[in-house]
Amino acid sequence: MRQVWTCSGLRWSGDGPVLVWGGGRGSPLARGKRVAFGVVDGGVRTCVGARGNPCPVRAAVSRRGTGARCEECARLDRAHSVAADTLADDPRPYHVYLAWFGPGLVKVGITRVERGSARLLEQGAVTFSWLGQGPLMAARRAEELLRAALKVPDRIPYAAKRVVRATLPGPEERVAEIRELHALVGRLDGWPESLSRAPFEPVDHMDVFGLAGLPPAQGVVSELVAGGAISGELCGAAGPDLHLVTGRGVVVLDTRLMRGWDLTGVEGRGGHREEEGNGESESRDGGFGITFPVRELRVADVGVQDGLF
Repeated sequence: MRQVWTCSGLRWSGDGPVLVWGGGRGSPLARGKRVAFGVVDGGVRTCVGARGNPCPVRAAVSRRGTGARCEECARLDRAHSVAADTLADDPRPYHVYLAWFGPGLVKVGITRVERGSARLLEQGAVTFSWLGQGPLMAARRAEELLRAALKVPDRIPYAAKRVVRATLPGPEERVAEIRELHALVGRLDGWPESLSRAPFEPVDHMDVFGLAGLPPAQGVVSELVAGGAISGELCGAAGPDLHLVTGRGVVVLDTRLMRGWDLTGVEGRGGHREEEGNGESESRDGGFGITFPVRELRVADVGVQDGLF
């Protein structure tokens, strides 16, 4: 009988990405490593619970959702969430940052000071710089100031991040946009008094993510399904995304889709199958393949910005 694991998601550390499993065991991921797993036959994706507590009813959840929570557990999770603005009285200090994901893809955000750059790694920020540090509500006001005065968004879709990773410019161009914005922010009126300013000190994650020479992605796994499997060689990782070389080219796997499934090991497989009419396909070739639905990844579909302003 095959051993079954439950995936808790992808965690980033200074040494790189690690897949975390139930019980706390981790699988470090290095470029060139084979990533292979399947979903058990007859399996159903179930809710992962909220705030360290299991879902009391083990509710079934959508195969395509990245949250992997039922409605009730999602509500409980949001009830103690800085991102959802439901934790306004958090006394811990926060950083405000500018993050760059590609040309024209810049966002502003906040993260707890104690977390360091972990949040930026989790989002797949290629380059970032701190703007300031202070109380939570002051950090929130600074975030809103940038959105209102400079039209800097606080979210960048993952679809937009994925299509530009293989064509990123050199180091000077990667910091140019956030350098300009950092300077503009320094001249803005209305900066919260309790928020200390930080000098422009860009941090680059190009090497951490393995993006130099990254082949263009041909598709992205849209969902996991019972009895399906994937096997590929890791050629890059950013945020929750693994870029895998498979029999159908490079395919992006969002590891958030793995949560809530019972997973098992797989052997090499062969063959190829196309699904008609939905723009998705399944393929298997030479031990590196996919039998999960894959959606074609096209730049025209995601509306990548030509520029920030």
